[in-house]
Amino acid sequence: MALLAVTMIAPAASAADRSGPEANTPVEVVDVGGVKVDAEASAETRQIIESDTAVAIAAANVCGSGYTISTGAARYGTYGTAYTWTNGTTTGSSYYDKPICAVFFNDTGTAHYMGVRLKDNYTATPDVEDFGTYSSYAGPVYQNKGYCGQAYSYMKVGSSVVVDNYLQVGACN
Repeated sequence: MALLAVTMIAPAASAADRSGPEANTPVEVVDVGGVKVDAEASAETRQIIESDTAVAIAAANVCGSGYTISTGAARYGTYGTAYTWTNGTTTGSSYYDKPICAVFFNDTGTAHYMGVRLKDNYTATPDVEDFGTYSSYAGPVYQNKGYCGQAYSYMKVGSSVVVDNYLQVGACN
């Protein structure tokens, strides 16, 4: 079984880089098959959402009321798909202080040990995670200031690690 490569993410910009009046600037969105997507989301995110909007909407529903703007998605072969969502509000003094929810869907149809961990843009905030044996999804996990953070996805099938990847949350400079 082939292992998927780990995607390296450059460190996120400091939250202080965009504070002040622009902190309350909402996330600009585009419509992708009826789903609101961060206008600065990657082409891969848009393609994943467009390929199966019903699953993307289900991922948002897992996050709960208000989490309707996709900030990122990543498909890891046939094993799983990670999604991050925001409600677009600001929870602090920086543009990047937006609540984020992350979910990692199991696309195999069989229960496996898997998990999702969400790290915000502040080193003092502890990561939040959900790991266990799941047949549907790991998560949801939340960070109040998670925009510009990272979502980590992990899956083990038998004794082989098949997903060990990071997804950048939001469009950060």
